[in-house]
Amino acid sequence: MSDNSIDPMEFRNCCGRFATGVTVVTGKLADGSPVGVTANSFSSVSLDPALVLFCLDKKALSFDAFSLDSHFAFNILSEDQMDASNNFASQGIDKFEKAEYRCNEYGVPILKDTLATIECKMHAIHDGGDHQIIVGEVTSMAMKELTDDTSGRPLLYFSGSYGKMSGK
Repeated sequence: MSDNSIDPMEFRNCCGRFATGVTVVTGKLADGSPVGVTANSFSSVSLDPALVLFCLDKKALSFDAFSLDSHFAFNILSEDQMDASNNFASQGIDKFEKAEYRCNEYGVPILKDTLATIECKMHAIHDGGDHQIIVGEVTSMAMKELTDDTSGRPLLYFSGSYGKMSGK
């Protein structure tokens, strides 16, 4: 806990004013069990080498999959995948029971019909207070072909709620 006077919930609400896309980060536990967590703390870091990051609460049930396993994937959701986001944000259920996916060569689940998928190998882990900052080196990526103005709209998150893009 910091010794400054910033209220954690007020800080969270303030940061929530920044609209983000939504991704499901998938990986696997040491026993091969698939894990996934909804995250909006996704960012590109570097173009050369291609690096991306996300932040994961140290208390997350899936924490070991991302701190110990060497591969994981970002599944960038479209606006019609709110159910998938909610599914992977929940706790205590088999999240993959309701998900359509395939596993890559490392056994990492890759969700079907997402806007894009970015597969990574572990690059670095940094302490970030009550979270870990997990940096992945991109090993593979795929993007959905956009056929019209609405086929590639992202699932957005703003101020604690989902949102949709208007127009193009």
